Amino acid sequence: MAPLLELEQLGKRSSSGPDGWLFADLSAVVEEPAIIHILGKSGQGKSTLLRILALLTRPDSGSVRLAGKPPEQWTPERWRMTMSYVAQQPVMLPGSVEDNLQTISRLHQRSFPADQARAWMEQLGLGGLDWSKPADQLSGGEKQRVALVRSLLLRPTVLLLDEVTASLDALSKQATEQLLADLHRREGTTLIWVTHDWEQARSIGQRVWFMADGRLLEDASSDLFFDAPASEEARRFLAAAIQEG
Repeated sequence: MAPLLELEQLGKRSSSGPDGWLFADLSAVVEEPAIIHILGKSGQGKSTLLRILALLTRPDSGSVRLAGKPPEQWTPERWRMTMSYVAQQPVMLPGSVEDNLQTISRLHQRSFPADQARAWMEQLGLGGLDWSKPADQLSGGEKQRVALVRSLLLRPTVLLLDEVTASLDALSKQATEQLLADLHRREGTTLIWVTHDWEQARSIGQRVWFMADGRLLEDASSDLFFDAPASEEARRFLAAAIQEG
């Protein structure tokens, strides 16, 4: 059986990056469902990597395969249903909260799983939210959670998460972490999760991709990365993060 996800020598150019590259020669394989956190200082290309995986940005080198097949062997719609992306700054579509939640069903001509949507909204602390409310009137944290539920309704195999708890208060953050961890445990959803919250990565994650100096510097189990980072860059990163925390 083909690996779930393969990244082979991915690279993205940038005039401000080392040698003209934001990152280069990035390779990794995800054999089975996992919770992977992508860590690194700002400017390393973590969000760009997610956008490449979501087919929103083209790499300048290398390739990606999902279930053994490159993007050319998928329709864009099927790829994004299988590997869904939740942006750090969520975009609400015109209309109400319910319109946004039903977007996936309309696009893919499916019945809308209202009960499941309500259950996830409740779990994320949005049980009392009026679904007829215009989505553009939601707070930043509400938009983030509605966008997450909207993507979850795709039932993706891989969920790409870009700082999805950064704008949330402590209770909402905890609820979101719990929902995502439960989803991984119950349904085998792989989470590839950019975060600046090292405590989140340590408590929830199973694997860390650490980006530094324009490359994927470490790919290790979370326990190994936090207890015995292999590189000096990672040791400095963790020391600074702990000091700031």
